[in-house]
Formats: sequence, structure tokens, C-alpha cells
Amino acid sequence: MAADVVSHSLNLLETLKESIENNRLSDVKDAVEDLLISRINLAVAGERGPEKSAFINALRGLGPEDEGAALSPCITPPEEMAIYPNPKHPDFRLWDLPPTPAASPFDPEGYMERVKFLRYNVVVMAFTQSLQANSVAVFLEARSVQRDTVYFALLASEKDTEKGLEERRNASLDLMKAQGVALPKVFLVRPSCLEKLDFPGLLEEMERDLPEIRAHALLLALPTLSPVLVTQKRDAFKALVWAAASLSGGVSAIPVPLVASMVDARVGVRILTKARASLCLDNESVERLAWQRRVDPARLKALRTCNLSVEVTKGEVKLRLAAAEKELTTNTTRLVEMAMPRHARSAGRSFTTMLQALNGAIDEMVVDAEKILAAAGVGEGK
Repeated sequence: MAADVVSHSLNLLETLKESIENNRLSDVKDAVEDLLISRINLAVAGERGPEKSAFINALRGLGPEDEGAALSPCITPPEEMAIYPNPKHPDFRLWDLPPTPAASPFDPEGYMERVKFLRYNVVVMAFTQSLQANSVAVFLEARSVQRDTVYFALLASEKDTEKGLEERRNASLDLMKAQGVALPKVFLVRPSCLEKLDFPGLLEEMERDLPEIRAHALLLALPTLSPVLVTQKRDAFKALVWAAASLSGGVSAIPVPLVASMVDARVGVRILTKARASLCLDNESVERLAWQRRVDPARLKALRTCNLSVEVTKGEVKLRLAAAEKELTTNTTRLVEMAMPRHARSAGRSFTTMLQALNGAIDEMVVDAEKILAAAGVGEGK
């Protein structure tokens, strides 16, 4: 998995570099904006119950008592869709879709049209007991129109045993094979502990199937579920910093609206504010994790040694940019310029300053996030 993480992050960086080299600054601007706002729609289809609500909440880093949490029983009428925005990433929307009807005959196209199936970047078809044949029919219909980001998840309750879950998974795989699914997959997911069972594998599959920018937008919007996810977030933010620094360095004379804002600390504030939220370093996220893991919140908060983990201010970002510029040496500049587009090297000092300052800040914030996860016991055991 680690190799895939590195490969995917390198692919994003190479894509951004290629756009800069080919003077497609509008593509880079769009990528920066997409990553900063995490514009993505993820739907969870299936019977409504406590496990489904818990899954939707866990994907947003929320507990059942938090404001905006999905409730169980659900207050939305059974045949209607419900939307749950992410409080920290408003453009990351979770949709609760009604289950496929059990009636026969069943029209999968009609169901897909009714729930606007094709507008979602990802659809997870969730179930807790047995997989329905009509859900498989929808899966096959989605594949027939080249929609590959549809997945089956068997949601586990606290009472479920691994043996019972495996029996249900095997029965579901047999049903999928019987209906003509060539390589069936069912992911076991425990909503109360997403870092365990098969959710990391499900996330890896999503990232592989989604377009690069959309995959990283999803990655940055998810809570810090595991140390591996923190590493992926770090690499994605460094690719984002590279793109922002390239624009800040004035790599082209072509006017782009975002370029003007890149010349001061505002873009640094935006990136680092996004990083703080994505790494779950804000007070609310740390307190929620402490409550979930039964750890003293003051202990976790004290692990944040980087000022930016506590609060991102324009003053602090300006200080870091000034310090990075002061520390630049001829040798450092030459080394960093090797990573730059050829026609951008005249703007090397601006590029290098932003790259060095923001990457250094992200490294410090990542260390804080890793310490907090370790102290909370996240990632221990299977």
C-alpha cells in the first residue's frame, strides 16, 4: 500500500508540472481551487439504520451527538434523499440515498434516474445483512455506462463477529457471481473504527478509480483515520504547495485571476488553514477524538507544538515567508530551481521562498497530527 501512496502522490505532482510546462495555468489554478475546497459528492445507498448513520458521520469525523450528525432513526422520508455537508469542508457532500426496492420486476435505470446516481463521484452501496439482487443490478447498470466508482460495503455493528461477517460477505459474493459480476468485491467496514477491517482498502480503490484531482480532494476532506492517511495528506499538500508556488513565481505572462493573490501571504493562509482542518488539528477535532478514544483532551492539545496547528494567522505565515527568504542561499536556490519549469527559473526566488516556508510548516503540522493519533491509540491493532 505504501508504494501506491507514493506513486499516486507523485502522479499528482507530475500532472501539475506537465500543466505548468505546457503553459496551462488555468488547469493548475482549477486544480489548486479543487484541492482547497474539496469539491466532491459521495453517496451511500442502502437501508437506513444505526450503522449507515454511523458510517456517514464517521466519513465526516462526527459522532452521533455532534451538530449536523446523521440521526438514527433517520428523519428523512424513506424514499427521499438526504444531504449532509461536511462542517469543515462545505463542498464535500455526503448523500444518503434510499435502498433499491426489493420488488420484481425492477428497473435499475429508473432507480438511478430517481436518485440522480450519475451526479455522484462515488457511490457506496451499503448493507448490514444480505445483499439484494436489485442492488447488484444497479451496480451492473452503472458499469455498463462506464461508472466504475461504485462499491459494496457490508457495515458491521459492534455485536458482529468476524466469522458472521465473513459468512455474509461470502453469500454476497456468490450472489454477485450468479448475476454476472466478473470480479466481485465486498468490503467489510466497521463505522466506529474506519481504520480497521477493509475500509483502508476501499479508500485505496476509490483513489485508484477516481480522477487524480478528485481523488486527492476526497483524501484531503476525510478525517485523519490512520497514520497512513496522514502521510498521504502530507504528500498531497506538498503537491498543492508546488502548484501554488509555481503560480506565485509568475511562471507566465498570461494573466490568471489567482496569480495576483499568490504574491502575498493570503494563499499561504488558505493552504495552511486547509491543512490544519484536514489534519484534524483544530480544537473541536482534537476534543472529539479525545472523547471517542477516552483520552484527556488537554493531553492531546498539548502535543501541538507548531503554532499553526493551534491557529493559522496571516502574521505567522508572513513571518515564515520572511524567514524562508532570509535563509535562502545561492546553493539552495539552485537546488530547488532544478524542480522548476525551465521558463519559470527567473522567478526562482519567489517560488523557492513559498515552497520552503509552506512545506516546512506542513511537515511540522504533520508531526503534530502523528503525535496526536499515536497518543489516542489510532492505528493500533487490526
